[in-house]
Amino acid sequence: MTAAALFATPCAVSRVSGDTPPRTLPRWIAGLFAIPLAGKLAGASVIVFMVAFGAALGIQDNAPRNGSILLVMLCALGMSVCVNVGLVLIALRPIRDLEAAAERVSQGDLDARVSPSRLADRDIARIGRTFNRVLDELIADRARMRRLASQVILEGDRQRAAISRELHDSAAQSLAALMLEVAAAKRGTTAPELTARLETIRSYAVDVLDEVRLLAQRVHPRVLDDLGLRVALDRLGRITTERSGVRVDIGADLHGPGMPLGPATVLYRVAEEAIANAVRHGSARTVNVSLVGDDRNVRLAVTDDGRGFEVEGRPVSHPGVGLFTMRQRVALAGGIFEIESRPGAGTVVSAIVPIPAEANPVAG
Repeated sequence: MTAAALFATPCAVSRVSGDTPPRTLPRWIAGLFAIPLAGKLAGASVIVFMVAFGAALGIQDNAPRNGSILLVMLCALGMSVCVNVGLVLIALRPIRDLEAAAERVSQGDLDARVSPSRLADRDIARIGRTFNRVLDELIADRARMRRLASQVILEGDRQRAAISRELHDSAAQSLAALMLEVAAAKRGTTAPELTARLETIRSYAVDVLDEVRLLAQRVHPRVLDDLGLRVALDRLGRITTERSGVRVDIGADLHGPGMPLGPATVLYRVAEEAIANAVRHGSARTVNVSLVGDDRNVRLAVTDDGRGFEVEGRPVSHPGVGLFTMRQRVALAGGIFEIESRPGAGTVVSAIVPIPAEANPVAG
């Protein structure tokens, strides 16, 4: 969720707290500049007319010549035009700042603000203040939405963890008990036909038990809660190699007291999706997973030797469900997500996630 050098106007666009204008002019002058533009033009015209009228009267009293009076009136007209044009330019000058701020906002810089100016017209200055308030409310709404989305994801992870525990502790244990009963029944019979049927039942139970354990692993890796991210990635790599034949190498260099469960879950999901994409879509033979971090942030990099793809040609708004999910998870965790790839050169998926100082650490 840049081009500031292209808009180097005198009133620079910057983040300004509040609407208090800078104290650069006397109050009475600032009050004159704050008069609406129509009032400025009318006042300037009246002043110029009065000066010209006084000059014309003086010329008529001293040397009554129509040519001199005409010259004075022409000079007054020219001066009035120049003053009015100058006042218009000064009054509309903040519009350029507003345009520059809008351009920066369109490029994603929501910290851009319109700086208050004592030279601004009162109505135009109100537009700038309204623009700043809209941006403040937008940032507040985005923060609330991010908190809500984070809570939704966290609650989803908790529900998946509960389902995984139920599958592992209930369904898997029941299937294991069924296998033991079938094995005991098989040993207690001598009928060949019944023995064959019991063996078939036991074989089905073994397959179902493997599927249930794999489903529990996919829903939520319990080892992530118990032993941390490194062990969970090791197990993910072993399962991927056993099922697909793709070699997955895990390397970790973690320093610090431990990684909180929230960032660990985010990085695990990124690694899981990246490895799955490398196997399913990239036809990779080898996948390398690197995990480096300290007590401030952790960087995950998943590199494969697959066929890759063109990142630049892929629409950002429709990057695929997997990539979109990874990007959103990392963004909600306050991290940075990047993809580097090109056809025939493999893919590198990297994510940097900060470690909250107030979070409770678990084993990394």
